[in-house]
Amino acid sequence: MSAVFRLAVVEDLPALLALEMQCFTTDRLTSRSFQWMITRAHAQLLVAERHDQLLGYALVLFHRGTSLARLYSIATASDARGTGLGKQLLQRIESCALEHDCAYLRLEVRTDNPAAIALYERNGYRRFALIHDYYEDHADALRLEKRILQHRDSRSIRVPFYSQTTDFTCGPACLLMAIGALQSERLLERREELQIWREATTVFMTSGHGGCSPQGLALAAWRRGFAVTLQLSLAGPLFLDGVRDEHKKDVMRLVHDEFIAQLHETDVEKLIGAQLDLPAVLAAGGQPLVLISSYRLTRSKSPHWVMVTDCDEDFVYLHDPDVDHSQHRQPMDCQHVPVSHDEFEKMCRFGRGKLRAAVVIHARK
Repeated sequence: MSAVFRLAVVEDLPALLALEMQCFTTDRLTSRSFQWMITRAHAQLLVAERHDQLLGYALVLFHRGTSLARLYSIATASDARGTGLGKQLLQRIESCALEHDCAYLRLEVRTDNPAAIALYERNGYRRFALIHDYYEDHADALRLEKRILQHRDSRSIRVPFYSQTTDFTCGPACLLMAIGALQSERLLERREELQIWREATTVFMTSGHGGCSPQGLALAAWRRGFAVTLQLSLAGPLFLDGVRDEHKKDVMRLVHDEFIAQLHETDVEKLIGAQLDLPAVLAAGGQPLVLISSYRLTRSKSPHWVMVTDCDEDFVYLHDPDVDHSQHRQPMDCQHVPVSHDEFEKMCRFGRGKLRAAVVIHARK
C-alpha cells in the first residue's frame, strides 16, 4: 500500500515529535514550533502516513509578498528510507510552493549528509552558498536553490548581503550592500552602518528613531566617492503624513531643507517624476536602493529600504536587510528574494501620496 499524503493537524503532534526524536540529534522542532507551523504560520506541513503510521513529513515556509518558498525541514522514518518517500515528499512540497505562486524553493542541508545532498541535486537543486557553524553542534550547512517554475542559469549573484543591526538602519544597510557590490574589498561594518544613519536620518519618523531619507542617503553615498542618481516622484519633505506632532514635523522639514541645500553643492543627479528603469540601471552597473512599503512583506505600514540585486522578465530580485527571526526567517530568506514585477510595482508606492523613491550609485569613471 502506498503512502497517503495530507496536511498535518494538531492531533499529529505526538507522532511528529517522535519522528523528530528518531531523525535528528540537534536542531529539533519543539511541540510549540510544530503547533505554530500547523495553526498560524504562513506555511504548509505535509505528512505521509500508511495504516495510521506517520512515515515522514515536509515543512515549507512561504515568504509573504514574494515568489520565494523555503523547505524548513524534511524527515522520513527509518523503516521508510530507501522507498523513495523522500523524493515524493520533495515533489509534493514543490507542488505546494507552485500553488502558492512561488518560483523558487530554497533549503539548508548539513555538509556531512551526502545522501540528502545527493537527493536534492538529483532533483535539480543547485548549491547557493556555504554557511559555517550553522547548526547547534557547529556543523556547516549548504544552501541549495531550485527554480521550480522556470530555470534561469544566467543570474549573476554579486551583491553581498548585510543585515541591518537596528530597527531603523535599513537604508544604511542597503547602502553598505551597494558599496560592497562596487568595491568587493570593502568591509561592511556596523560602525559605518551607524555613521551613515547619523548622516542620513530624518531624525523623527512615524514612531521611534527616524529612518533615512532618499536625500540623506544620496548625500552619504556621494560623500563616499560614488556617482549618485536620486529619483523621486515627489520633491517636498517626505514622510510627514505619519507624524502627528507638529514640533516633529518642523524638525523633519528643517532636516529636509538642509539636505536639499547640501545637494545643491554636489553633482548628484536629481530626477523628479522619472520612473526607475531597472534593466537599464543594472545593465549600466548601477546599484539601486529602492524605498518600499513594508506592508506587503510584513503587514506593517512603514517605509523600508531594500537593495535590488537583479531583474529578469519574470522577477525583480531583492536583498531585504530586515531578518525577522521571530518569523523563522534566516538571512538566506532575505537574499535575492524573487518578487513579481506586478508585486514590486505595488510595493514601490509608499503612503497616501504614492511616493516612489530610489537612490542609484555607480563607481565614478
